Amino acid sequence: MQQIFSTRIEHMLSSIDRWKLDPEISSYYNNREILVTGGAGAIGSNLVIALSSLVGKRGKVIVLDNLTASKGKDPWNVPDMSNVLFISGDIRSSQSLDRIFKRDISIVFHLAAFFANQNSVDYPTESADVDVVGIARLLDYSVIKGIDRFVYASSGCAIYGSYPKLPLSEDFISMHLTTPYQINKMTGEMYCNFYNHHYGLKTVNCRFFNSFGPGEAPGQYRNVIPNFVYWAMLGRSLPITGDGSETRDFTSVYDLVQGLVKAGYYEDAIGENFNLAAGREIRIRDMMEAVNKTCGNDTPPNFMPRRKWDTKPRLLASIEKASKLIDYKPVESFEDTLEKNMEWFKENWDLIQAQADFPPGMNSALQK
Repeated sequence: MQQIFSTRIEHMLSSIDRWKLDPEISSYYNNREILVTGGAGAIGSNLVIALSSLVGKRGKVIVLDNLTASKGKDPWNVPDMSNVLFISGDIRSSQSLDRIFKRDISIVFHLAAFFANQNSVDYPTESADVDVVGIARLLDYSVIKGIDRFVYASSGCAIYGSYPKLPLSEDFISMHLTTPYQINKMTGEMYCNFYNHHYGLKTVNCRFFNSFGPGEAPGQYRNVIPNFVYWAMLGRSLPITGDGSETRDFTSVYDLVQGLVKAGYYEDAIGENFNLAAGREIRIRDMMEAVNKTCGNDTPPNFMPRRKWDTKPRLLASIEKASKLIDYKPVESFEDTLEKNMEWFKENWDLIQAQADFPPGMNSALQK
């Protein structure tokens, strides 16, 4: 069963047009070989589509992914494009990295991770092994290879703790984190900073906030919006862990890809960390109602207690630093990206049903 990519590619190219990229950025990426770890994932697969258009016919986008986030070993979320090469492998494996770094790689986008909070609570040691050992190994190879830029996918939820001053700005951190995933993401930033200071590797830390959009299948360890869309399309009640007044800075995956592309180019980004977000709050209850309305689902929601680790009542990020350093400007509305997400679900419904990962009796994502 194959994914229909034509609509996703069309939407991504349309978004790139709205970024109004400096022609120097397109020239910078043209003909390069670029590594995207986790390139079969939700954000990674969209980044691969964008980079494929930027590197051109003589460039190459290398996708390294062990597919542990997918059911089965089919790289269903990697687009079949002439300048995209998929390698099934692991960021901890010398065999995988030896093969890749023999190529003319010049930029690394490191998105591979043991995703995400609840998964890391259930499997903390494996989470640390993938996220911490993995990034150290990848940074080592990047130094030896002498790559031009190492862009790391960090997380806004990993840095700022539970009750910081809003909007969240980069000059604040919390050492009181609530999941191994958050700890690992903060550790990853510190490793990037070390390799920048000690070896001069040109690292950039991008802190994502609540990504959503086409390319993410539902599952017990996935984000809330794809799960809500999936259940709403089945006519089921949507579970709210809390009272629904909680807010999140839901960010279109197209805007996150814009931030990554610019982070790989601008010199001012080197050695820095910054938020990539929409820069506005949306209540969980409002998001839920928008999903139900879009899907035509009138089944009442089911309110449940908050999960123990889910301690953030509100999330709102400042994007001032990213705007200043890399000219980051979100261009996608919540409603439009939700509509595109719905379109993707409908177009690939049989595939998404096959990929939906909710093992019987194991829906720990909803446990206290």
